[in-house]
Amino acid sequence: MFQNIGFAILIGGFVGLAEHVRKRGKIVKPRRTKKFIYLGFLEEVLMGSLAAVLLVTSTGANSLMRVIFVSIIAGYGGDAILRALEIFRGGGPVDPGGMGDKK
Repeated sequence: MFQNIGFAILIGGFVGLAEHVRKRGKIVKPRRTKKFIYLGFLEEVLMGSLAAVLLVTSTGANSLMRVIFVSIIAGYGGDAILRALEIFRGGGPVDPGGMGDKK
């Protein structure tokens, strides 16, 4: 069981990182401002890993192929969780492309 959780953390984090690069076009490093700490790519890696662990443990995936498949799906789901949190935080819809208006 702990081996499945370890694989879920790795695969979910990797998929979260891939989604970050797909959205932003590069890896954004963490930075600190006066009032806020922006986690950058770590935010999506952590959410992908957390979503993968929760989904693997809740489904009871016992074979390695199921763990890999469920972790990949959950890694993409971590991005959806972040978008939902952004809607609640900002109050408005989030650009699905992640690029916004360039002026």
